[in-house]
Amino acid sequence: MKAIVYTKYGSPDVLQLKEVEKPTTKDKEVLVKIYASSANPADWHLMRAEPFLARLENGLLKPKNPRLGADIAGRVEAVGRNVTQFQVGDDVFGGMPLNELGSFAEYVCANEDALALKPARLTFEQAAAVPLAAFTALQGLRDKGQIQQGQKVLINGASGGVGTFAVQIAKSFGTEVTGVCSTRNLDMVRSIGADHVIDYTQEDFTQTGQRYDLIFDAVGNRSVSDYQRALSPNGICAVAGFTSLSRLFQVMLLGGQKIGLMETAKGNKKDLLFIKELLEAGKVVPVIDRTYPLSDVPEAIRYLEEGHARGKVAITVEHNGK
Repeated sequence: MKAIVYTKYGSPDVLQLKEVEKPTTKDKEVLVKIYASSANPADWHLMRAEPFLARLENGLLKPKNPRLGADIAGRVEAVGRNVTQFQVGDDVFGGMPLNELGSFAEYVCANEDALALKPARLTFEQAAAVPLAAFTALQGLRDKGQIQQGQKVLINGASGGVGTFAVQIAKSFGTEVTGVCSTRNLDMVRSIGADHVIDYTQEDFTQTGQRYDLIFDAVGNRSVSDYQRALSPNGICAVAGFTSLSRLFQVMLLGGQKIGLMETAKGNKKDLLFIKELLEAGKVVPVIDRTYPLSDVPEAIRYLEEGHARGKVAITVEHNGK
């Protein structure tokens, strides 16, 4: 089968489409014929080994796991002998753990608990856009942010892959949502449910005098004092991304109880089924900016790294021209 592999750290130029051995299922695994995946910041952080901490996870000098891709959408082709939740022919979606990436490929083996049946109303590309970004948004808002109905919630980076899910998931909890994005994305962020939008090229959300019960920052480009100025007295800020190591360390050292980095999102069955319900109810609709074929994964990652993707960047996988 074909898969994207990399044997050294670096720019998207290190990614190659190669013939590799088709995986075989372990007892609790299913073999998925992949029809779509999507690119995430985790892919380029691991590809470049930036920040340096990534090397502690994936090898100091070269990648221990030469594969990328967390999100899966496809059809079950084989099942391990102890699999009870799926059968051959089921359409599924889900996410790989960050230490087991490998969905930029024609096939992948995944634990049955990492997958759920694909919502019928979603295309494979839409389903593949969901897992890691939606886990990040849900776990940041709920676990770190302790989201409650009726709160005023601000999403910084509302038009990106994680941000578009954060806006919609926050709305599903019955909150009043303000989205921060650039001029060209204002209408899109409104269209996915934001009650208010702030154009960061015209206005600084930390200087308006408005206070928020919860700030979810998918960008991580503000100082701790900025967050403090925009939070209500008991407000919480969950930082899901960061633009520099200095910002990262500032939040870690000075953020205190109320302002902090959310833990790396972890896929789990319960959250996947929760998100699936939102998708089936139409409360969350994936936003896809661009779609690239498997052979163009380097270009997809390059585009994602530029930081201007509107929603998600999907990867499609064709099989024998189908």
